[in-house]
Amino acid sequence: MPLVRVSLLKGRSAAAKRAIADGVYDALRAVFSVPEDDKFVVFHEHDADGFIFEPSYLGVAHDDGLVILQIAISDGRTVELKQAFYRSVVERLQADPGVEPRNVFINLIEVRKENWSFGDGVAQYV
Repeated sequence: MPLVRVSLLKGRSAAAKRAIADGVYDALRAVFSVPEDDKFVVFHEHDADGFIFEPSYLGVAHDDGLVILQIAISDGRTVELKQAFYRSVVERLQADPGVEPRNVFINLIEVRKENWSFGDGVAQYV
């Protein structure tokens, strides 16, 4: 059910992008119990003039290693579960491909289950 959008500066290797996709998916599976094979990740790579961010916000320093994750997911998870998910993603991306925890920006967008169609013009979760 999740759709993961990854925004970052151009220049990451294919292996690094795969590690980011796998790390987020593994955290989704481990913490949110996302089903196997429910992996949909889209990368948006930007030049510096198209990837604008504050170098410090809420006491967190960001640099050109910033990775912005926007994840659309069905609603219904607790705040505690979301916090565990954020920690899991950061730990996984720090381990591989080496993204600094301060450079992992996560935004969850919760939607109702009837707002998903995985093909064939059918709302499979309804």
